[in-house]
Amino acid sequence: MSKLHDFQHRWVTTFQRSVGNPVLRRLPAQQLLETRGRVSGQPRITPIGGRRVGDQFWLVSEFGERSQYIRNIQADNRVRVRLRGRWFSGSAQLLPEDDPIARLRSLPRANSAAVRLVGTDLLTVRIDLDPS
Repeated sequence: MSKLHDFQHRWVTTFQRSVGNPVLRRLPAQQLLETRGRVSGQPRITPIGGRRVGDQFWLVSEFGERSQYIRNIQADNRVRVRLRGRWFSGSAQLLPEDDPIARLRSLPRANSAAVRLVGTDLLTVRIDLDPS
């Protein structure tokens, strides 16, 4: 990983933690991902952008395995996703073989543009939603 990517990762994640995520978590229409902290076991809520397709929810992580929520998924893939104000349980699958750029073309445009702009190590995630 280049020094530029390291700087970009630090800058973006610092901004997300201190400004972006606290604001976005409070928006009723914001999609959220709840994982379990791999050390604490406590719920961790992350604003995300993606799209539900049938019984699956798709998203692309901008920093791949460097993202804390991805590291939490690696430790425990049981997650919850809030879509349109309603929580759904499911199992997250990391898909490094999927083409994240192609996947972003099928996801909401604004979020996909932001992920491509700041992302340095894109990783596709599929969440298989439990039957309701």
